Amino acid sequence: MTSDSTTWEARTTYGDVLADRRFRLLLSTRALTVTADALRVLTLSVLVFAATGSPLLSAVTFGAGFLPQLAGSLVLGSLADRVRPRGLVVAGHVLQCGAAAVLGTVHLPVPAVLALVAAVAALTPVSTGAVNRLVADTLAGDAYVLGRSLLNVSASVAQLLGLAVGGAAVAFLGPRTALLVSAAAYLAAAVAVRVRLPDLSVPERSAEPQRRRGSGSVLWDSWSGGIGLLADRRVRALLLAQWLPPLFVAGAEGLVVPFAEGRRMPDGTAGVLLACLPVGMLAGDLAVGRLLRPAARERLAGPLVVVLGLPLTGFALDPPRVACAALLLVTGVGFAYALGLQRPFLEAVPEARRGQAFGLLTAGLMSVQGVGPVVFGTVAELTGAGTAIALAGLATVCAAVGTSGGTVWRPRRGADGVITRAGRPAWRPTPRARDGDG
Repeated sequence: MTSDSTTWEARTTYGDVLADRRFRLLLSTRALTVTADALRVLTLSVLVFAATGSPLLSAVTFGAGFLPQLAGSLVLGSLADRVRPRGLVVAGHVLQCGAAAVLGTVHLPVPAVLALVAAVAALTPVSTGAVNRLVADTLAGDAYVLGRSLLNVSASVAQLLGLAVGGAAVAFLGPRTALLVSAAAYLAAAVAVRVRLPDLSVPERSAEPQRRRGSGSVLWDSWSGGIGLLADRRVRALLLAQWLPPLFVAGAEGLVVPFAEGRRMPDGTAGVLLACLPVGMLAGDLAVGRLLRPAARERLAGPLVVVLGLPLTGFALDPPRVACAALLLVTGVGFAYALGLQRPFLEAVPEARRGQAFGLLTAGLMSVQGVGPVVFGTVAELTGAGTAIALAGLATVCAAVGTSGGTVWRPRRGADGVITRAGRPAWRPTPRARDGDG
């Protein structure tokens, strides 16, 4: 994938991106698996609550699919750069299919259910890293940013569909049959990738560093690579810029139900309010991706984080439900800030660690969805839901400092004053990796 400024500034449309057959395959199969994920998580939460009557265990079941991903990325993430991508993606879908099938057919105790969900979640960053690397290697220049936008849009639609289908499936088919439906969706995605995706080799730019590292431990390679990414100041800043705002907003989102219930809003209001966020996200991504040029998206990343957080502060005023819906709708639009960070992040990470970097990014995003509600739920116990939502919005606005002014993605200069290629910092392996110990 080329990274020269001419390619990045060239005008690209969503139609140009969708014209690529490989990207269409990755987009459609990801939408299918996100739908299956939402269906599985909802169904498992229903099953665990029915078996235990514990809201806490039901919530833990939800979080178990997210929190272990960051650990899995640090332990196994390098596989996304060491193994042929088709095999990794197919294996990931088959693993999800098998887990859903087991949960749908075997009556496991709750601890075993949680352990199985957590184990699968820990392996997820490997396949997602491979998928995201394929997207980056398939789409050049600004087409990559619009491709990421389409992935976000399709994921939002698929999540809404999965939750809607999940409710109907649990009601009409029963939870265990619903889990088998999700297993079938994972299997369909695996078959589509196996049949339609070429068996691509590991890119040359990854093969050479692998030879230097030798055939040593995947665990060591993943750990040293993940720590190296986090130790790089520029990469770390870009990761935090993409992790922190969703963490705060997820915390606010987790308080919408108690906020609505505490103010005795009509039944079903909480569901409508929660739906406003993904609707705003769809509108924001499409508008920013279609109407703004690449440089404008990057300049507006910081202001869009303010758009993401500022409306949430209005919940401190105890607004009526129509105003709440409008505030959450605008908040969702602010998620488009992430489009302005796609190019800087792609260029900041070493090409030989691209798959692992994407896996780490996605794993962190998934993990904060479990952390945010816990943190701000605790705050709400002391302050009330409305105030806690407002504090989450204020924290998001503060996070805008890290994504404004272009400092996060400013190209680096070496000691000789020459800007590194594509603004990318030199990769400095740990001493052990440099010695070729794996």
